Amino acid sequence: MSKDTKEVGKERRPRTGGRAARRAMVAWVAILACQATLAMPAAHASEGRGRGIERPASQFGADVPVEWARLLYDRIRFERLSPPVASRLIGYAEVALYEAVAPGMPDHRSLGGQLNGLAPLPQPDAHAKYHWPSVANSTLADTLRGHLAGASAATLDAIDALEQRFAGEFSNATPPQVLARSVAQGRSVASALLAWAAADGFAALNNCPYTPPVGDGLWVRTPPAFAPPLQPCWGGLRPFALPTADACAPPPPPSYSTDPASAFYAEGQEVYDTVKDLATEQRETALYWSDDPGRTGTPPGHSLMIAAEVIEAQGLALDTAAEAFARVGIAVADAFISCWRAKYVHNLLRPVTYSQSVLGDPAWTPILTTPPFPEYTSGHSVQSGAAAEVLTDQFGALAFTDVTEADLGFAPRSFDDFFAAAHQ
Repeated sequence: MSKDTKEVGKERRPRTGGRAARRAMVAWVAILACQATLAMPAAHASEGRGRGIERPASQFGADVPVEWARLLYDRIRFERLSPPVASRLIGYAEVALYEAVAPGMPDHRSLGGQLNGLAPLPQPDAHAKYHWPSVANSTLADTLRGHLAGASAATLDAIDALEQRFAGEFSNATPPQVLARSVAQGRSVASALLAWAAADGFAALNNCPYTPPVGDGLWVRTPPAFAPPLQPCWGGLRPFALPTADACAPPPPPSYSTDPASAFYAEGQEVYDTVKDLATEQRETALYWSDDPGRTGTPPGHSLMIAAEVIEAQGLALDTAAEAFARVGIAVADAFISCWRAKYVHNLLRPVTYSQSVLGDPAWTPILTTPPFPEYTSGHSVQSGAAAEVLTDQFGALAFTDVTEADLGFAPRSFDDFFAAAHQ
């Protein structure tokens, strides 16, 4: 099984030690390494624009992207979006942010022509002045309105309110013609990116009809809800940066077996025994990283918030924030496409199924509700590993404190670097 001894029946990160942990680690490392290589190609390549912009993006703070990231996390939670759907929304939102301000970043270039299917995007007038926070504000507002058009009135009102808040602040210090030009540029970028997103296969593949295969060791619906499989066709979506969804395919899980002498049985027993004698620290860590839809902004939202926390704590500028958010957005979006493809290729059963039917304990349950999709690979592990890789590539081994779960009563957690959080 791909579970480690801390997962306790819910998708979790691999923890060092134990056969299951080592197996999960192999898949995690293989996927994140490939993901990170492709996630943000040529982000620093100069195009030699020489636009003569009065104030480049580097001279503005990161309030706009950080506040929009927080709103995005909050709306993902409020709308109860599933992790795959949340990852897609984050990916498109953060690419939109980057494209909004990239013309104001002289040593960077657009992702048009680099990300799959993304044509060159509308460019600003090379001889005019722009206020880059305003461009970002209108781009993010239109992008979220487009992707969340069917959301609740509360979510649409929240988007409008944040856009108007920043617009009001900027109107006090920005010439009207520059402000209007900037807003128009942002809306044109958002429109082009929404058209790009519409062609990624989501409309046809979202919660597609699916009949799970039947056989020994294959996934079946799990208690207590016995819900149908979640997003079985997600692996068919167009990736952002990966050439194909299987470009970083992990090795297969151990061969299914009910033989007590087999590796598979040993891993199942390891999970079973750990849950039966769970340490307080293990329980608290599992709950901290659970990232349940509706209760939190999901695992990819947690990665987004870690990026936001670092950006704010370091006092980073708009240009650096835009790049960091885009890296994380692309990484988690492609991580879920890659991971979900693997899940429905292998269709591995869940620990609760194995423990009850093979290990002979029909009363065994994990402390966290088992989500409704196959076991291998772990979505938590893949996305957190990919995010850690791209953040480490940009910031190095940076210590940080995560306060994402503070409103749920969890104490802040401090980490020596991004991989320390991913491994936990």
